[in-house]
Amino acid sequence: MTTPRPTTDLSAADARRIALRAQGLLGSPDRRAGVRGVLRHLGAVQLDTISVLARSHELIPYARLGAVGRKAVERAYWKAGSAHPHTFEYWSHAACILPVEEWPHFAFRRRAYRNRPHWNHELPDGAYDQVIKQLRAEGPLTATELGGAKRTSEWWDWSGAKVAVERALMYGEVVCVERRGWKRVYDLAERAIPQELLHDELDDTECLRRLVRLAGQSLGVGTRADIADYHRLKGEQVEAVIADSGLVPVTVEGWGKPAWADPAALETPPRGRHRTTLLSPFDSLVWERARTERIFGFTHRLEAYVPKPKRVYGYFAMPVLAGGRLVGRVDPAREGSTLVARQVTLDGPKAVPAVAQALWEAASWVDCTDVRMERVDAPELREPLAKELTRTLG
Repeated sequence: MTTPRPTTDLSAADARRIALRAQGLLGSPDRRAGVRGVLRHLGAVQLDTISVLARSHELIPYARLGAVGRKAVERAYWKAGSAHPHTFEYWSHAACILPVEEWPHFAFRRRAYRNRPHWNHELPDGAYDQVIKQLRAEGPLTATELGGAKRTSEWWDWSGAKVAVERALMYGEVVCVERRGWKRVYDLAERAIPQELLHDELDDTECLRRLVRLAGQSLGVGTRADIADYHRLKGEQVEAVIADSGLVPVTVEGWGKPAWADPAALETPPRGRHRTTLLSPFDSLVWERARTERIFGFTHRLEAYVPKPKRVYGYFAMPVLAGGRLVGRVDPAREGSTLVARQVTLDGPKAVPAVAQALWEAASWVDCTDVRMERVDAPELREPLAKELTRTLG
C-alpha cells in the first residue's frame, strides 16, 4: 500500500501533548462521565493480578480522575445481578476490560480462536459441553463453582472445567461481565450480552478498520506499530485498513517513521492542565516501551518478573507524570497506614515537588496517613524530597 503524503507536520512537543490529551491526561477530566467515560475514552483498560497500592484497573482511572472511590470503580466496570452490562473482558492489548459496545468488533478474534489448532492446555473430552450445560442451567458461575479452577496449587495447572470455560470465553460462547472478589464470573454470551450487540456478522476488514480507528483516537498520534500494538493486531492487518480508517498521515519531528493521527486531535491545539500522578506500569500511556521512549525519552520496564538482584528500579516501579513529562519513578508498598516508597528515582532536582505531590495524593487515596522513603537513587535529593513531603503534608 502506498502511504498518502502527510499534510501535517508535528513537532515532538506537539505529538507529546496530543498523546497526553488523547489519553485523558491533559485538560480537565470529565468527572461526569466518570470511570466508564475513561474506559470509553481509552477503549481498553488492562487487567493484572498484581496489587501494590491497588490493582492496575483501579490505578488507571485514578491517574485521570484523582481519588475516585474504589467501590465506584468496581461498580463502573462490572455489572451486579441482572443489571445491564457496560463492559466485558477479552483479549485486546492483553487481558482487558472493554466497553460492551465493542463486542461486535472483536468477532474477527473470536473467529481466529475458533480456528486455532494448538493451545497451551489440553481440553478434556466432554468438558466443554459439560461447562456450557452447567452454565445454561445454573449460571452465572465462577470457575470454582464449575468444579474448581486448578488441579494443584500451581497457578498454571488448570482443571478441566477451567480449561473449558476459558476456551469458551475465547470462542465467544461464554463471557465475563462480572467479578466476585476478583474471581471471574462466567455466563453464556447469549444471556449476558445485549441482543442488539450479540452478533458476529462484521467481517474481519470491518472489525479491523474499527479497532485501528479506535486505537488512533486513543493514542492521538502514532506509528503503525503503535496502532497495531494497542489492540495487539498484526502489522499486515493494520496495513490493510489504515488508509480508509479515518486516520490521517502526519510527519512527527524525530520519529523517523510514518505516523497517523486522529483528525479530531489536530483540530484544536492540545492545551489545559497537566495531571501530576503515579502511573500504573500497565497504563496505556506507557504500556508500549518503544513508544514511551520515543515520546518521553523515558525507558520503562516492569520488573516484577525480574529476579530481585537484577532489578534496577524496583518490583512495581510506577512512572511519575508531571507537566506532561515522565519525571521519575516510585516503587511503592503499603504497611498499615503508611505508604512506603521503597525506591525513588528522580529526573533531577526539579522533579522533587512533583514526586512529593504524587506520593501524598496516592497515599491519601489508599487511606494512608504517612509516607516513608527507604531508598532515593540520588542521595543528594533525599533531604530535599523529605522536606518537600513534610511541606506538602503541612
